[in-house]
Amino acid sequence: MSSFTHFNEQGRAKMVDITHKEDTVRIAVARTSVTVNEEIYEKMTNNAIEKGDVLAVAQVAGVMAAKKTADLIPMCHPLMLKGIDIAFAWEKEAEAYKLVITVTVKTKGSTGVEMEALTAASVCALTVYDMCKSLDKGMTIGPTYLVEKTGGKSGHYRRKTD
Repeated sequence: MSSFTHFNEQGRAKMVDITHKEDTVRIAVARTSVTVNEEIYEKMTNNAIEKGDVLAVAQVAGVMAAKKTADLIPMCHPLMLKGIDIAFAWEKEAEAYKLVITVTVKTKGSTGVEMEALTAASVCALTVYDMCKSLDKGMTIGPTYLVEKTGGKSGHYRRKTD
């Protein structure tokens, strides 16, 4: 079992020791989307969803999720995040509208922020779904993926198909 990084010599779960890792600026960008029908698109863009300003609530939910990632993902290290930004963009599809959610998370530390960015994007999308589900439960979330990450020993990663 000792060849697995998240298991100790007894085969039990452990959080990886990162005390030897150098502090660097770490940035991760994650993206997801929520595909909605025309009614939801029209109501969201006109701030006419009965529950309130969907994007404002989703943005706050995403920020909160990034900050709570270590509480949700068992082996994630709690991090002091230095910045979280969530941006929204609409894309028209054949019979639907896609809300593209892009999350950028930054820190200076000894471990990356990929999980924080992915968690924030996911919770942001789930919040959009929650606030609009009374109009249509057929919304689609995803795909959710890492766009880019910088910093740390593994260096720079940029998704090729984005």
